[in-house]
Amino acid sequence: MSDIAGELARVREAFDKPTLRLLDRKWAPFVLAVFKTSFSRERRSVSCELLHTQVDAYLADLRSTGIDAPEKTGRALCVQWMNDLWLYREIRGGGDADGEARVEHYSLTSHALEALLLVDGLAGTRALISESRLATIVDTVRHRATEANPDREDRLRRLEQQIEELTSERDRLAGGGDIAAASNDQMHEGYANLIDLIQQLPSDFKRVEESVAAMHRQIVNDFRGEERPISEVLDDYLAKTDTLMSSTAEGRAFEGAFILLRNDELMQGLKADLETILLHPFALELSLNERRSFMSTVTLLRTGIENVLTQRKGLTTTLREHIVNHDVVKDRELERILRDINRELATWMQTAGPRSTVTAELMPGTLEVEHLRERFYDPVAHRGPPALADVSDAAPAAPSLSDLRRQGGPLLDELRNALVAAFSVGSGAGSGANPTAGPAASVGSAFNGFDASLRRPVEILGLLQLAAQLSTPTGVVGLESFETVRPDGSVRFFDVPRRTLTDDDTAALAAQNLGSQHDR
Repeated sequence: MSDIAGELARVREAFDKPTLRLLDRKWAPFVLAVFKTSFSRERRSVSCELLHTQVDAYLADLRSTGIDAPEKTGRALCVQWMNDLWLYREIRGGGDADGEARVEHYSLTSHALEALLLVDGLAGTRALISESRLATIVDTVRHRATEANPDREDRLRRLEQQIEELTSERDRLAGGGDIAAASNDQMHEGYANLIDLIQQLPSDFKRVEESVAAMHRQIVNDFRGEERPISEVLDDYLAKTDTLMSSTAEGRAFEGAFILLRNDELMQGLKADLETILLHPFALELSLNERRSFMSTVTLLRTGIENVLTQRKGLTTTLREHIVNHDVVKDRELERILRDINRELATWMQTAGPRSTVTAELMPGTLEVEHLRERFYDPVAHRGPPALADVSDAAPAAPSLSDLRRQGGPLLDELRNALVAAFSVGSGAGSGANPTAGPAASVGSAFNGFDASLRRPVEILGLLQLAAQLSTPTGVVGLESFETVRPDGSVRFFDVPRRTLTDDDTAALAAQNLGSQHDR
């Protein structure tokens, strides 16, 4: 008997997978065109509402041009594609904790990515047999053969041969030998070979994500249907967590690749090598999208790793939440209630006939109460507050405007007038200044000659504010004593940096006074 029956079973099993079911449908070209248009390497997910609207727009465009299209809405088609395992729906967003809304997103499954990859390979120019492809195969076979051979002598011979070849090439280049630059045809062949490998990465990463998600669902179902003691459950599933990525073929492959991908030096070297390839003249024949897609290979790798790790983090979070929220006390209460019910049933069956029934309400009935009083009457709550006592006779006298001003901030206008008068040549009399024979020697000496109303401690702050608006003094600055008079008549002395005013400073102060008077 031939092996046709076994091969037929294998082929049927392959056709039952979502990838070939997608290619075997009537509307397969339309579905793949929508996936190709809506998703890309940079756009891995689309919000559900946006994709529904986009599919409706695509349908309307096709119908307006006379092209046959499905007679369904965008929402109905997306739900159907999700049920066929071509779309995956997940909730993204931070929730109420960080203010970010939780939005449902669609992303392509590994089956849809494989179908797109197959169609792209058939529709585009596929990399044929070439020197680059053969060199890749030969190098890979040689590397694996070296690792597989346990013979120490043979491994040393291979390493010495590689060292000899590399040393010979290094010596030739060091001696001024010619560097044979790769031709455009050779670079195109190598580029096509690389693209063929890179395009398979998204579906590979997605397959690992789906494997972790399937294990996630399986563990959740096992937790819900578990009848063993909680200690045995925890031991079992903590052990599964430790071997999470090594229990499936996809997980083991990802773990092996992850060791290389988390090497920052390796990733930086990969990025530099990609840039070097695009600096070759053959890259001028590539389109902008092709160059951008080629340079985003490192980003593609990092994004795939992050998505897989996020999926694995969700699994560990589910385990932790189940362990934390599992209430043993409630389980014991339910078990006690069920035991009491069984005891009452056994008692009832002693006298009940074979067709006897018991009417039992699933939910307790509601009480017919029109209103429940929330609090009782309290006479104190309706008693008015006591009358306020009249203490207007004991009120102190109201302060005058001058008293209020003496308790306020510095009098800047009066200080400007007093400073201008104190530093004007031949005019020492001014607003608030004692008459002198000439200009004051410093701001401190002028201040000590002011009237008591302008010598409050707060006026020193006003002088510092005015001085900060003038030119910066040069030379050594010492301290001088300011004699202040408080509103209550007490005297206080303060040491302030010594400052003198030039003619330009005096003119600036006078101009400020004129400006403030003009504003009024």
